[in-house]
Amino acid sequence: MLREFKFSPGLWPTIAAVAGIALTLALGSWQVSRGQEKSALKARIEQLGREPAVSVSGAEIDAKDVQWRRVQMRGTFDPGYTVFIDNRVHHGVAGYEVVMPLKLAGSDHYVLVNRGWIAGSGDRTRLPDVKTPPLTVTVSGLAVVPSKRFLELSTKVAEGNVWQNLTLERYRQAAPITIQPFVVRQDSALDDGLVREWEAPDLGITMHYGYAFQWFALAATIFVFYLVVHVKRKPKG
Repeated sequence: MLREFKFSPGLWPTIAAVAGIALTLALGSWQVSRGQEKSALKARIEQLGREPAVSVSGAEIDAKDVQWRRVQMRGTFDPGYTVFIDNRVHHGVAGYEVVMPLKLAGSDHYVLVNRGWIAGSGDRTRLPDVKTPPLTVTVSGLAVVPSKRFLELSTKVAEGNVWQNLTLERYRQAAPITIQPFVVRQDSALDDGLVREWEAPDLGITMHYGYAFQWFALAATIFVFYLVVHVKRKPKG
């Protein structure tokens, strides 16, 4: 039966098909490698989370030395430089994440602490009251560096102390205090009514593998289309 067909590809269609297949395979392989890198990072984060907490003092710290590690520090919260991160939803209720600087004991340095989530009051002009201990406290949590990659749909990204997103650069411009180059997601208990139910960081592993599948599927589609177009039935006689 195969003798009834012939394969007669043209030069330029062949070049185009080879180039398309090579490109899509390369892109798919790159997405697989990115997924593997993110999987390794996830395992690293889980390992670091099981290690003892790093003590943070007033000395300047490189963010790379503590990122994704649990840290512990002592100091006093300064409510005067609080930032409310807007549009944070918990169990269907709109509210804010409360970011407040902690002045490290015996130092002029501060650490930004994401103290957790609080429900909005329903009145956009009235921010919720945040219960803050006045004395020195011990705070522990996960050290993270806020991402600079996010979509802001409005030009009003910071109105007073209500912000759409938090970046360290934006905070340094807004507050005249010296902060360490990371933020701590607090997980230690305080009697303040804030919710601290942190989700594991979304590294986009599934997304990378999904993109890889799409690129490999496109490569297969190009190959099949190339064969279908250039395999023709031989004329009879």
